[in-house]
Amino acid sequence: VTQQNTVKLWKISERDKRPEGYNLKDEDGRIRDPTTITALRVPVLRPMDLMVEATPRRVFSNGHTYHINSISINSDYETYMSTDDLRINLWNLEITNRSFNIVDIKPTNMEELTEVITAAEFHPHQCNTFVYSSSKGSIRLCDMRAAALCDSHSKFFEEPEDPSNRSFFSEIISSISDVKFSHSGRYLMTRDYLTIKVWDLNMENKPLETYQVHDYLRSKLCSLYENDCIFDKFECVWNGSDSVIMTGSYNNFFRMFDRNTKRDVTLEASRENSKPRAVLKPRKVCVGGKRRKDEISVDSLDFSKKILHTAWHPNENIIAVAATNNLYIFQDKVN
Repeated sequence: VTQQNTVKLWKISERDKRPEGYNLKDEDGRIRDPTTITALRVPVLRPMDLMVEATPRRVFSNGHTYHINSISINSDYETYMSTDDLRINLWNLEITNRSFNIVDIKPTNMEELTEVITAAEFHPHQCNTFVYSSSKGSIRLCDMRAAALCDSHSKFFEEPEDPSNRSFFSEIISSISDVKFSHSGRYLMTRDYLTIKVWDLNMENKPLETYQVHDYLRSKLCSLYENDCIFDKFECVWNGSDSVIMTGSYNNFFRMFDRNTKRDVTLEASRENSKPRAVLKPRKVCVGGKRRKDEISVDSLDFSKKILHTAWHPNENIIAVAATNNLYIFQDKVN
């Protein structure tokens, strides 16, 4: 867990039994008078309602000047990296007071700053490889075996901009908000404001697949800029087999794209339709013309309701979706 510029390691545990029958204290936890203890009792464990406890174990501080935007555990399970706007640090999980700086893009003169780091992740199998994305829409793949400071990259992924689509907002909407390796380690997925892109690690010049998340917002960029929504940072996730990808949108909508069938679906996470065992119905957004009964107009979307954080179970079709201050967990329909 990151808290601005500090990283904290927590242990999460479950407890469904509690000890009873202490000798030196009573059931309320008060210390007993030793003179009143006349017999020795053997404490016993009694069943209780399941309790999930989070216990802080370590605090890794003084590694960052700016707010941390991502942390990633290495596949060696000994190290992890934390990333802020200008630097990436490598930590050992056992050492809390010292980290190694592996990327530093801070210019000598801050007025010369043209881009910032937006996200970073370790390769799922190769402990020496990691990627980081930038606010200019590029992704750099680095190899820690090449040098202690990975300011020079091994691979550079960027899609050339179509000049016909150039606008005032081009640079803002091309900023990458999330980058994720596939479980296989062969592909990269990046999320910018309007699209999700899948990259093959062996092809740097263009993405393998591009999916439109909410292209109907292209005509709304001016108002989204005015209300600061254009700077929202959406995350993206793979399913366990890397065949489906998911990301969030506005109006508590989240989108799924099947990479094999090329089908996509828009679903809504809300209290009204999240009763236990209720089946989620696909939602459609109407851009113009006549609106059908089951469609929602792009003008009536609620931009204060947004799904920025999503997660997918590594083995099963169970997803977690964070909508404002609610967490929803959905699972595949079981016959």
